[in-house]
Amino acid sequence: MASSDAVVIGAGIAGASTALALRRRGLEVTLVDSHEPGHARAASAGDHRILRASHGSDEFYTRWSREARLRWLELGAEVGQELFVQSGAVMLATAGHTTWEDASRETLGRMGIPSFTVDVDELRIRLPLIDPRGLAYGLWEPESGFVYARRALQATVALFEDLGGVLRRGVATTDEHEQPLVDGRPIAAGMVVLACGAWMGGLFPRTLGRLLEIVRQDVIMVAPPAGSTGYDAENFPAWIDHGYPAYGIPAAGGYGFKAVINWRGLNVDLDRDDRLIGQTSIARTRRYLAHRFPELAQAPIVGQEIGQISNTTDTQFLIDRHPMHERVVLVAGDSGHLFKHGPVVGDFVAAFTVGEADTEPRFSLGHRPVVALTSADRPQ
Repeated sequence: MASSDAVVIGAGIAGASTALALRRRGLEVTLVDSHEPGHARAASAGDHRILRASHGSDEFYTRWSREARLRWLELGAEVGQELFVQSGAVMLATAGHTTWEDASRETLGRMGIPSFTVDVDELRIRLPLIDPRGLAYGLWEPESGFVYARRALQATVALFEDLGGVLRRGVATTDEHEQPLVDGRPIAAGMVVLACGAWMGGLFPRTLGRLLEIVRQDVIMVAPPAGSTGYDAENFPAWIDHGYPAYGIPAAGGYGFKAVINWRGLNVDLDRDDRLIGQTSIARTRRYLAHRFPELAQAPIVGQEIGQISNTTDTQFLIDRHPMHERVVLVAGDSGHLFKHGPVVGDFVAAFTVGEADTEPRFSLGHRPVVALTSADRPQ
């Protein structure tokens, strides 16, 4: 590989945003991936991702999500594409289990982020297509919504190239000392960032293997009734039904109504498993639709996606230097909620890589629990 100031391996949203941020700093940057950006096996593929500010009592991620919203709007204006859709987002709080939503409501109010609470009777009026039984209230964020994921990723990569960055195809491996290689050869660069998603544990088994859990996420989209506009993004928000748990995105961009049950299959073979939805996932999704969106219970499936999520045991991102290789920065453990923060993560990793900032303590390799996750991680 030709020499660069920095090489970023992994052209998902974390790697692409980092490469763009490094390039904007004037570095010669090469971005490497084994497939084209947005390919079907990438965690950053798929059609869209929720962007919401609610993160319980955690002001850090709340602040990052608000900054990321502005960055997505700016990037969309720069590339001349709609990347972020302000459909609003509503957190459906389950009666008797409102701890996370209560904390989110308090945090949003304390930080001055627009939100309001609607009781069940008002939910019936604002969202007449849902069945609100079992809910305590809805926490509504009018300025939230969703990002067109694959479109946003590919726009990020295209802008990186337009600014002089180099995109190339290559396969990342590591040697017995976990020194990264591309196509079996050492990397000629002063700085190397690896952001290979679910593949990071396999690349760095000693350093990351016990800190990451790979889970599969099945995503289904169904067709709203012919002639109906009630499920469109202009009339329906993105939503998180945390108590079920489930989440989804309204119909937009030619895609169906997205409904995702937060049920994940383990033992994912990243390189050989077919990316096909099984009947169990379909049945679970239809059961949920019958529960919350009864009109859609038997709606035809018009889209499916399979994603794999690399969770850290504490659901925090992992951004730190390799303990044996100072020039190698590891970005791992997206924990199902990195995409929304993409541009902010990229700028943070770039600043850390070039020595402009220290890593955030919550992102460091030190003091990480290695026990397996036993409960559902944060909602999307």
